Amino acid sequence: MPSSSKGGRNNKESAAPGVPLIKWVSRLAIAVLVFAICGFLDTIKHRWYVLDPTSLHELAQAAIASSPNDTAGMISHIVSNLTATYPSSIAWNTNADEWVFNNAGGAMGAMYIIHASITEYLIIFGTPLGTEGHTGLHTADDYFNILVGEQWAFSPGQLEMERYPAGSVHHLPRGTAKQYKMHEGCFALEYARGWIPLMLPFGFADTLTSTLDIPTLYNTVRVTGRETMRNLFIGKI
Repeated sequence: MPSSSKGGRNNKESAAPGVPLIKWVSRLAIAVLVFAICGFLDTIKHRWYVLDPTSLHELAQAAIASSPNDTAGMISHIVSNLTATYPSSIAWNTNADEWVFNNAGGAMGAMYIIHASITEYLIIFGTPLGTEGHTGLHTADDYFNILVGEQWAFSPGQLEMERYPAGSVHHLPRGTAKQYKMHEGCFALEYARGWIPLMLPFGFADTLTSTLDIPTLYNTVRVTGRETMRNLFIGKI
């Protein structure tokens, strides 16, 4: 009997080292599966885009031409054109008074969210005071269509700044980061396309670590979530 008991203990001890190995193999398999799913979704995300950069650039230029020196008029032109041009199945936020502060990457301005979904957002962003900071490193392409003023930008190694006046577009490809400045008074029609939820931590970080402006955080989450859900429930993501 004693020898049998000893043999049982040895069996348990010899089996124990295999348990962590099974756990790590399972974790690796899950990680590979998640990576494969994300990679596949990344190849088909374009199916859910409802806007395109070229048309938005043309719209921004038309807004500048229709309302020179009138930022509010430009915004009204943009929103009116979008609601008239695109199908009613796309949700637009037509409340042009729904502005919130935006602190991200050290820069501070305000934004009006016109459209938000899982794969796109369209906002008016800017400030009459001027601001500068880090663009962030994103999983989405970002297009700044300058409406008023100028945007300046800089990448490491450049000895001269990039200058984007009203009517031009500054394309920030996914995975690219720059220093940028909304020079003096500057407003832009900003369009991002890609995985928008992955951009949110950058948008919230300054509030959580610096400004502690909880009402602004609440309103940002409320409006973004509301517009995203509106588009999700009407069949667009």
